[in-house]
Amino acid sequence: MKTLVVEDDFTSRLVLQKMLSPYGQCDVAVNGLEAVQAFDIAMNEQKPYDLICLDIMMPEMDGKEALKIIREKEKELNISPKDETKIIMVTALDTAHEVIEAYYKGGCTSYLVKPIERKKILKAITELGLVDF
Repeated sequence: MKTLVVEDDFTSRLVLQKMLSPYGQCDVAVNGLEAVQAFDIAMNEQKPYDLICLDIMMPEMDGKEALKIIREKEKELNISPKDETKIIMVTALDTAHEVIEAYYKGGCTSYLVKPIERKKILKAITELGLVDF
Protein backbone atom coordinates (compact mmCIF):
# COMPACT_ATOMS: atom_id res chain seq x y z
CA MET A 1 0.00 0.00 0.00
CA LYS A 2 1.44 3.36 -1.03
CA THR A 3 0.29 6.14 1.32
CA LEU A 4 0.59 9.91 1.53
CA VAL A 5 0.07 11.54 4.94
CA VAL A 6 -0.81 15.23 4.62
CA GLU A 7 -0.66 17.00 7.95
CA ASP A 8 0.80 20.33 9.06
CA ASP A 9 1.21 19.28 12.70
CA PHE A 10 4.53 17.47 13.15
CA THR A 11 3.34 15.15 15.92
CA SER A 12 0.16 14.13 14.10
CA ARG A 13 2.13 13.56 10.89
CA LEU A 14 4.68 11.40 12.70
CA VAL A 15 2.01 9.35 14.50
CA LEU A 16 0.11 8.61 11.27
CA GLN A 17 3.32 7.79 9.44
CA LYS A 18 4.36 5.33 12.15
CA MET A 19 0.90 3.69 12.12
CA LEU A 20 0.81 3.27 8.34
CA SER A 21 4.42 2.60 7.33
CA PRO A 22 4.33 -1.10 8.35
CA TYR A 23 1.87 -1.60 5.47
CA GLY A 24 4.01 -0.06 2.73
CA GLN A 25 5.62 3.13 1.49
CA CYS A 26 4.44 6.15 3.47
CA ASP A 27 5.29 9.62 2.16
CA VAL A 28 4.47 12.88 3.93
CA ALA A 29 3.42 16.40 2.97
CA VAL A 30 2.87 19.41 5.22
CA ASN A 31 0.02 21.13 3.34
CA GLY A 32 -2.47 20.74 0.52
CA LEU A 33 -0.16 22.28 -2.07
CA GLU A 34 2.50 19.66 -1.36
CA ALA A 35 -0.19 16.97 -1.43
CA VAL A 36 -1.27 17.96 -4.94
CA GLN A 37 2.36 18.06 -6.06
CA ALA A 38 3.04 14.60 -4.58
CA PHE A 39 -0.13 13.27 -6.23
CA ASP A 40 1.01 14.66 -9.62
CA ILE A 41 4.48 13.11 -9.26
CA ALA A 42 3.03 9.73 -8.33
CA MET A 43 0.64 9.80 -11.29
CA ASN A 44 3.40 10.87 -13.71
CA GLU A 45 5.55 7.98 -12.49
CA GLN A 46 2.53 5.66 -12.93
CA LYS A 47 2.81 4.72 -9.25
CA PRO A 48 -0.33 6.31 -7.78
CA TYR A 49 -1.13 6.48 -4.10
CA ASP A 50 -3.51 3.87 -2.77
CA LEU A 51 -4.34 6.05 0.23
CA ILE A 52 -4.10 9.72 1.14
CA CYS A 53 -4.74 10.78 4.74
CA LEU A 54 -5.62 14.45 4.44
CA ASP A 55 -5.97 17.01 7.22
CA ILE A 56 -8.49 19.80 6.59
CA MET A 57 -6.99 22.82 8.36
CA MET A 58 -3.54 23.56 6.90
CA PRO A 59 -1.63 26.61 5.67
CA GLU A 60 -1.11 27.51 1.99
CA MET A 61 -3.86 25.16 0.77
CA ASP A 62 -6.33 23.41 3.04
CA GLY A 63 -7.38 19.80 2.73
CA LYS A 64 -10.79 20.55 1.21
CA GLU A 65 -9.20 22.42 -1.69
CA ALA A 66 -6.53 19.73 -2.18
CA LEU A 67 -9.26 17.05 -2.18
CA LYS A 68 -11.22 18.86 -4.90
CA ILE A 69 -8.13 19.35 -7.06
CA ILE A 70 -7.06 15.71 -6.72
CA ARG A 71 -10.55 14.48 -7.66
CA GLU A 72 -10.62 16.87 -10.66
CA LYS A 73 -7.24 15.54 -11.82
CA GLU A 74 -8.49 11.96 -11.54
CA LYS A 75 -11.50 12.86 -13.72
CA GLU A 76 -9.19 14.48 -16.29
CA LEU A 77 -7.18 11.24 -16.35
CA ASN A 78 -10.41 9.23 -16.85
CA ILE A 79 -9.93 7.33 -13.60
CA SER A 80 -13.18 5.65 -12.70
CA PRO A 81 -14.66 6.28 -9.23
CA LYS A 82 -13.93 2.69 -8.18
CA ASP A 83 -10.24 3.18 -9.07
CA GLU A 84 -9.80 6.58 -7.41
CA THR A 85 -7.23 7.02 -4.67
CA LYS A 86 -8.85 6.34 -1.30
CA ILE A 87 -8.83 9.62 0.64
CA ILE A 88 -9.46 9.72 4.36
CA MET A 89 -10.03 13.16 5.83
CA VAL A 90 -8.23 13.19 9.18
CA THR A 91 -9.30 16.24 11.15
CA ALA A 92 -10.39 17.79 14.41
CA LEU A 93 -13.47 19.17 12.65
CA ASP A 94 -16.44 16.93 13.38
CA THR A 95 -19.46 19.09 12.59
CA ALA A 96 -22.12 17.69 10.29
CA HIS A 97 -21.40 20.52 7.84
CA GLU A 98 -17.71 19.56 7.56
CA VAL A 99 -18.45 15.86 7.14
CA ILE A 100 -21.13 16.47 4.49
CA GLU A 101 -18.91 18.89 2.59
CA ALA A 102 -15.99 16.44 2.59
CA TYR A 103 -18.10 13.54 1.31
CA TYR A 104 -20.53 15.17 -1.06
CA LYS A 105 -18.73 18.27 -2.29
CA GLY A 106 -15.18 16.95 -2.10
CA GLY A 107 -15.50 13.25 -2.74
CA CYS A 108 -13.55 11.86 0.19
CA THR A 109 -13.74 8.13 0.82
CA SER A 110 -13.78 8.23 4.61
CA TYR A 111 -13.62 10.69 7.50
CA LEU A 112 -11.85 10.23 10.84
CA VAL A 113 -11.88 12.67 13.75
CA LYS A 114 -8.70 13.30 15.75
CA PRO A 115 -7.18 12.07 17.88
CA ILE A 116 -6.49 9.17 15.55
CA GLU A 117 -6.05 5.87 17.28
CA ARG A 118 -4.34 2.90 15.69
CA LYS A 119 -7.54 0.84 15.95
CA LYS A 120 -9.56 3.51 14.07
CA ILE A 121 -7.13 3.93 11.19
CA LEU A 122 -6.63 0.17 10.77
CA LYS A 123 -10.39 -0.38 10.74
CA ALA A 124 -10.78 2.33 8.09
CA ILE A 125 -8.09 0.96 5.76
CA THR A 126 -9.44 -2.56 6.19
CA GLU A 127 -12.97 -1.42 5.30
CA LEU A 128 -11.56 0.32 2.21
CA GLY A 129 -9.98 -2.97 1.12
CA LEU A 130 -6.42 -1.67 1.34
CA VAL A 131 -5.19 -4.24 3.86
CA ASP A 132 -6.49 -7.58 5.02
CA PHE A 133 -6.01 -8.77 8.58
